[in-house]
Amino acid sequence: MRSYYCGALSTANIDEAVTLYGWVDRRRDHGGVIFLDMRDRAGIVQVVFDPDTQEHFQAADRVRSEYVLCVKGRVRARTDATINPAMATGQIEVLGKELEILNAAATPPFQLDEHTQVGEDVRLQYRYMDLRRPEMQNRLILRAKITAAVRNFLDAEGFLDIETPILTRATPEGARDYLVPSRTHPGQFFALPQSPQLFKQLLMVSGFDRYYQIAKCFRDEDLRADRQPEFTQIDIETSFLNEDEIMGIAERMVVQLFHKVLAVDLGEFPRMSWSEAMDRFGSDKPDLRIDLELVSIDDLMQQVDFKVFRGPADDPAGRVAALRVPGGAGISRKDIDDYTRFVGIYGARGLAWIKVNDLAAGVDGLQSPILKFMPESVVADMMQRLNAANGDIIFFGADKTSVVNESLGALRLKVAQDQGLVREGWAPLWVVDFPMFEDNGHGGLTPLHHPFTAPSCAPEALVADPAGALSRAYDMVLNGTELGGGSVRIHQRDMQQAVFRILGISDAEADEKFGFLLQALQYGAPPHGGLAFGLDRLVMLMTGSQSIRDVIAFPKTQSAHCALTDAPGEVNEAQLKELNIRLRQARAVPAE
Repeated sequence: MRSYYCGALSTANIDEAVTLYGWVDRRRDHGGVIFLDMRDRAGIVQVVFDPDTQEHFQAADRVRSEYVLCVKGRVRARTDATINPAMATGQIEVLGKELEILNAAATPPFQLDEHTQVGEDVRLQYRYMDLRRPEMQNRLILRAKITAAVRNFLDAEGFLDIETPILTRATPEGARDYLVPSRTHPGQFFALPQSPQLFKQLLMVSGFDRYYQIAKCFRDEDLRADRQPEFTQIDIETSFLNEDEIMGIAERMVVQLFHKVLAVDLGEFPRMSWSEAMDRFGSDKPDLRIDLELVSIDDLMQQVDFKVFRGPADDPAGRVAALRVPGGAGISRKDIDDYTRFVGIYGARGLAWIKVNDLAAGVDGLQSPILKFMPESVVADMMQRLNAANGDIIFFGADKTSVVNESLGALRLKVAQDQGLVREGWAPLWVVDFPMFEDNGHGGLTPLHHPFTAPSCAPEALVADPAGALSRAYDMVLNGTELGGGSVRIHQRDMQQAVFRILGISDAEADEKFGFLLQALQYGAPPHGGLAFGLDRLVMLMTGSQSIRDVIAFPKTQSAHCALTDAPGEVNEAQLKELNIRLRQARAVPAE
């Protein structure tokens, strides 16, 4: 039986007899003495074998990297000359007395340390090897500590851990469902849950007034660095609390989590309305470590004849905004061209700019191809509003409001990264007062969060002006990443039906898809609300990883493929027949 983990040994164990299990990280033969760096999840310790134990010395001579060993020996202090300050166990070593090779290992497909340069596709194919790397093990160990801290906090707050179904029915929550054919109900399908939303609301109706779950969720959507087809939520719901009280619980949880796991004090969580966030930062998840802000100049551009700016300035659905970058006048024309192509990704048709070389010289001290279209008085007023200084560059966006916000908001982040304008540390905030709905692009409305979010007004006011209604929703943002979000829910049938009708869901369709919810709301549903945190995203931030794939044990690729198991895969004809499914052959693409 193991007496200690390799990485847990210290000077307190000197002269102890120990039994260790682990993998050979490195083997070295120094003039008749064999050194084995032995590794387990806790770290590495050096084991020394000398010829005095001939049988076990010969066994040590046969081992290679990644062999699995059992070693028995005695802990001793290293000499001053051999202390390794780079190792947690660098002051001690184990003098090996017995060695048992539990399993040999083929040559690893890549180097298992921080210097590995292998591509992600190979790492995911051999994920079981990738997970042996200390960097990956530390991330998953931290993930386990995070979930334990969350459970401890919520347990202490009186929340109950209750599981909800994985096989459910398809519901419109904004993404495509993963469908599961039913063998026992031919022609019908289950859906994997995009979230436990409806079930946790039903738990509130059932009287379980404080629920949580570390829940698996599934969405069949296009992937990005922070998206996976299956992901994990910290899901919370509670009754009889308003949004301020729910946000208070969530804030305390996250503050305590960062303090316990990272020894970090997150400090104050300021609150900002959605409209202010979009106006100042072009994003509903602004990174407050960056001081750059968007400034509206619509009124100034209404005084110019330059149609590129005048058109959006006069359009109620348009916007003209400026982004001043202190010290950015040194940005080259090549970089400006690159930024122009970058904002094009977000629908912008160009990127105007002005370099501020000498404010005292007026227009002559500015450099830009657009200055000839602007009266000097407008330029002077613009420089004053933007607090421009010598050495600055100013970028402009002029288009539909959504295009300007998205393109300049993204440019703000990119320029800040490129120019070293992102402060160290953590910058949390709450974004509140979201619109209830947004334009779906087809003349209708779609919920900004989901259709079970309560509006801030009565049903009559909601029906009278749905586009202008605000919701009782809230998002927690940290360093420009949405950690989680939630809302107070609709707990009255008439309000829920009003929302469905605004969304174009007929009473018959609502009854067919959500009849169980509408019925439950008639039986004394309490006021309730909650929120959900993306656990994968939270761990990614806390470990400083670049992708949530680096904090999930067995993730999918960007194309929703498992490189390890080669899933998804084909099934045989008998299985399909049992499910009453016949595959349609893909139409061949004609040769050109």
